[in-house]
Amino acid sequence: MTDTVSTTGTTESVADFAARARAWLAENMPRIDAEHPPFTVRAEQSSWDRAKELQKRLYDGGFAGICFPREYGGLGLDFAYQRAFNAECRSYEMPLILNVPTFTICAATILDMGTEAQKRERISAAIRGDEILCQLLSEPSGGSDLAGVITRADRTDGGWVINGAKTWSTSAFAADYGLMLARTDWTVPKHEGLTMFLVPLNAPGITMRRIREVNGNEEFCEEFFDSLVLGDDAVVGEVDNGWEVASRQLYHERRAVGGGSEFASGTGAENANEMPPDHVGLAEATGQADDPRVQELAGRALVRRVVKQHLIDHVARSIADGSLPPNAGTLIRLFHAETTELEVDTALAIAGTAAVVDEGGAAAGLLDVGVRYLSRQTGSLGGGTSEMARNVIGERILGFPRELAADKGIPFNQVKRGRS
Repeated sequence: MTDTVSTTGTTESVADFAARARAWLAENMPRIDAEHPPFTVRAEQSSWDRAKELQKRLYDGGFAGICFPREYGGLGLDFAYQRAFNAECRSYEMPLILNVPTFTICAATILDMGTEAQKRERISAAIRGDEILCQLLSEPSGGSDLAGVITRADRTDGGWVINGAKTWSTSAFAADYGLMLARTDWTVPKHEGLTMFLVPLNAPGITMRRIREVNGNEEFCEEFFDSLVLGDDAVVGEVDNGWEVASRQLYHERRAVGGGSEFASGTGAENANEMPPDHVGLAEATGQADDPRVQELAGRALVRRVVKQHLIDHVARSIADGSLPPNAGTLIRLFHAETTELEVDTALAIAGTAAVVDEGGAAAGLLDVGVRYLSRQTGSLGGGTSEMARNVIGERILGFPRELAADKGIPFNQVKRGRS
């Protein structure tokens, strides 16, 4: 950590940067127990208000947007500086909920595909802690076929009129802008007639509702667009070339979900429910610490956790040096999903009935394991399903033949949908 990394932002060494961050954090950010982080509830507006407050502190202190270019409000530094800062800030309260989707997905996509004005306005506002960004991709009838969206954008004088619906939009209720994929040409194959828009979520013509999940959470939203009017300046990328933007967006999402994005600031858990399960503690609480079967289960999960971190580091380095293609971020996404499921499944197997019934005694308080089990599969859905991730790995990394698509090359208005 003594080298100076080549960067347009500074000649300060990584070690000196880390030392400066260490001193600043001690003076300016609230301390926490990293093993028992504050309980941040994504479904509550107060959590987002607190995150914006903390982000403003980082910005004022000169530690926000470390890997974003300086002209858009960041520091323009190499990933090594962000990693150093992450190591220093682990014991401090950080605006972690802003990492996904604001910074690692939406701002990263705008950085790659947006206009100069969009970069200067939206990325800068997010880094300052003034705005939150979200994704508006999935649709009630779309499922995992993102290119099959039917939300339509019709051209008008100087702009567009949007009609349709989106769903499963993460934290959209707290967001100021959203990246929305819509169909602008129905006469060409589905991937060719799409356009990405940057939508102000307080605009007339948008109705938003919260979605209640089986575990009681209400983080996700659905949105209905009724003659929403957007200007040409809302287009991200080129008209009818939205699939290129969406593909880049998915690239960033798959890296973000797995924990491999350079645009994430801080690496701790957002709250206790995001912490990896304490399998050893569960075994002790249920009187199974000496059970060889339970020890094997816990050991397998712990090893998988270590392997995941090594995979993140390996894939990040390999994408950076070109030895792996950008789509290799999907490897992180898939391994993350499978590791999360294994961790929670193992916790439930160890806790047994104590995870679903309050049995009192030493095992009291383990019911959260059962609640976590209800949402264990979310990592297998974010950024596309795990089945789609395997397709990406097979076709775009390993070079396997693409699967047959019945609608390939067919104008979208001739594709059979639903019961048609």
